[in-house]
Amino acid sequence: MDLKSLFETPPWDWPEDAGTLLLRTLVDKQAHEADRIIAAELVGDSAVMNDDLANALLAIVGNGDEPEQLRAKAAISLGPALEEADLDGFDDPDDVAITEETFHNIQDLLHKLYLDETNSKELRRRILEAAVRAPQDWQTEAIRAAYSSGDEEWMLTAVFAMGQVRGFDDQTLESLKSSDPEIHYEAVNAAGVWELDAAWPHVVALVKDPSTPKDLLLVAIKAVGYIRPQEAEETLVDLADSRDEEISEAATEAIATAQAMSGEEDDEDEEEADAGKWVN
Repeated sequence: MDLKSLFETPPWDWPEDAGTLLLRTLVDKQAHEADRIIAAELVGDSAVMNDDLANALLAIVGNGDEPEQLRAKAAISLGPALEEADLDGFDDPDDVAITEETFHNIQDLLHKLYLDETNSKELRRRILEAAVRAPQDWQTEAIRAAYSSGDEEWMLTAVFAMGQVRGFDDQTLESLKSSDPEIHYEAVNAAGVWELDAAWPHVVALVKDPSTPKDLLLVAIKAVGYIRPQEAEETLVDLADSRDEEISEAATEAIATAQAMSGEEDDEDEEEADAGKWVN
C-alpha cells in the first residue's frame, strides 16, 4: 500500500506496515514536501503512533531548515498522542502509544519552541494547539496573551485552547458573540466541555435555529447534553428524528450522554442525602 492508498483508507483498515511507510516518508528529506505533509497528518492517528514516529515528528518540528508547513503539521499531529498519554497515564505502558520519556520530551520541546518568538506565528500557534492537549501551567498565560492580542488568528488558537484548559469561562462566553465563525464554533465547544450554564440560552438558540450551519449545529447539540443534561432530551428530541443522519446521530448520542450524566448526578444526590441522614 502506498501513501495515497493510506490517505484514502480508514486507519482501522491499514496494513501492519503502515507505520513503517509513514516513518520512511517523514525522514526522507528527498521526498516531495506534499507527501511528507500527508504522512505527518496521517501519523496523528493514534492507531499507528509510537516512539519512533513521535520522535520523527518532533525532529521535524524542531528543525528550522524544514518547510514551515511541514513543521506546523508535525506539531499538530503530536497533539493526540499527548492527550492520550495525559489521560491514560503510564501505569500500563502497553495501553499508551508513546513512552513517558517521549511524552515529556515532546512537552519540553514544544514549550521551548513556543517561547522562541523567532519562530513563525503559524508554527507557534500550532505548537500551542498541540501542547494544550496535555495541559501545563505555562499554557494559561500563553492562552491569555493570545486571546488579548487582538490578532484574530491568535484569538482562534486561544479559544480552541480554552476547550482544553480550565479557567477561561468569561472569555469563552465573550467569544460566543464573535462574528468570526471559527471562533464562535470553538467557543460553543469550550462552553460544552466545561458545562458553562451561562452559555445555555445561546447554545439552545443555535439548536433551535434552522439556519444554523451544520458544523456549528453539531457542536451545539453536543454542548446541550453537557451543559444541562436534565433538559437535553426535551431540547433535542426533534433533532433526533432528523432526516439528516449525521444530525440525528449527534442528537441521539447527546441524549444518551446526558441521561448517563443525569444518572450519575442522581446517584451523587442520593449518596449526599444518605450521608446527611447518618449525620442527623
